[in-house]
Amino acid sequence: MATELLPGEKVSTYDVAKVLDIDYYAVFSDVSGEDREVWSRAREIGQRLAPRMREAWERAEYPLEVLPELGAASLYADGIDHPAIPRLSPLAAGLVNMEMSRHDGSLGTILAVQGGLALRTLALFGSEAQQERWLGPLQTGEVLGSFALTEPDHGSDSTSLETVARRDGDGWVLRGAKKWIGNGASGGITFVWARVDDEGDPDHGAVRCFLVEQDAPGYAADVIAGKVALRAIHQAHIRLDDVRVPADAVLPGAHSFKDATTVLFATRSGVAWSALGHATACFEAALSYSTQREQFGRPLARFQMVQERLTQMLAQLTSMQLFLRRLADLEAAGGMRATQASLAKYHCTRTARDVARTARDMLGGNGILLENVVMQHLADIEAIHTYEGTESVQALLLGRDLTGMSAFV
Repeated sequence: MATELLPGEKVSTYDVAKVLDIDYYAVFSDVSGEDREVWSRAREIGQRLAPRMREAWERAEYPLEVLPELGAASLYADGIDHPAIPRLSPLAAGLVNMEMSRHDGSLGTILAVQGGLALRTLALFGSEAQQERWLGPLQTGEVLGSFALTEPDHGSDSTSLETVARRDGDGWVLRGAKKWIGNGASGGITFVWARVDDEGDPDHGAVRCFLVEQDAPGYAADVIAGKVALRAIHQAHIRLDDVRVPADAVLPGAHSFKDATTVLFATRSGVAWSALGHATACFEAALSYSTQREQFGRPLARFQMVQERLTQMLAQLTSMQLFLRRLADLEAAGGMRATQASLAKYHCTRTARDVARTARDMLGGNGILLENVVMQHLADIEAIHTYEGTESVQALLLGRDLTGMSAFV
């Protein structure tokens, strides 16, 4: 376990942003070359942006100016395999996700939405013309992208989506609603998943994906207010009131709900890495605080109960690191199964919640202060614990894989 400060970094009395490489089993000690370089780049950017993001989180503002910074550093690539996108290994992509969430959960979600969901959807399913027009602007953060699958009445049962698409002359008309859509009200483009509802159409009943510019007539989106997690990125409630799009707005590679799940499976491991980032930040905060805070005439770290809690948190953190390093190796070898990503997400978000709660308790009254970061991470973990498939859904996917019997129906 080594302590490493970036150039020019200052450590204040209770500086929980102090960079401590907590890697007790040396799980990442062999990361080198391009993987190490992009990891270091993500760390530098995350650390530099963290104070701005903390202010935005407190005010529930979305600092759009940070998106081009992430794009300039090629951080949206997220392991997407496409000749026009810089290639990141699964390990490098995971470490970037971890590092962003370690410094700020909203940054991690910006990365997941812009790169993991929107850019990946276009790269996997878009036409040559669509990719030529939009891949570059999405990569740089010049244009914001969103992935609209979840609906007001269909979250975990998103296969039952009610948004419909009907052919109309030489185009399509979309009608329905979407909810919890990151970047959905930010003035960019939205990839809308809709069911074809036209009995005379050969695609009747199929789920297709449509590229919709957010200034299209009939597209209306409101920022969801009242969030107590991920407050520095906006999610939207979208209404599609007969939105007309041209024929070439449909993504030719997307023909079914299975294609949507292909995107979600690819990003599910990223959520697990984000959970590791949150847990790492909470552990660092607790460790730093316990060595500096004095009570009853001595540092908290000298109390047996505190040392036992730190050990418990270290064991949890290390288990997450081992999970995810192995998952990255499986993915790099082309052998990662979707349910393995589900298990990583299930384990890591559950474990991160435990680590955050313990850290919050260890900081006492100071634990609820935003400046000490733990409470923000605790709240943000609640969001990632739900998105990209709830704990219950992951458990049922795994249960089906283990038993051969589905509990979904």
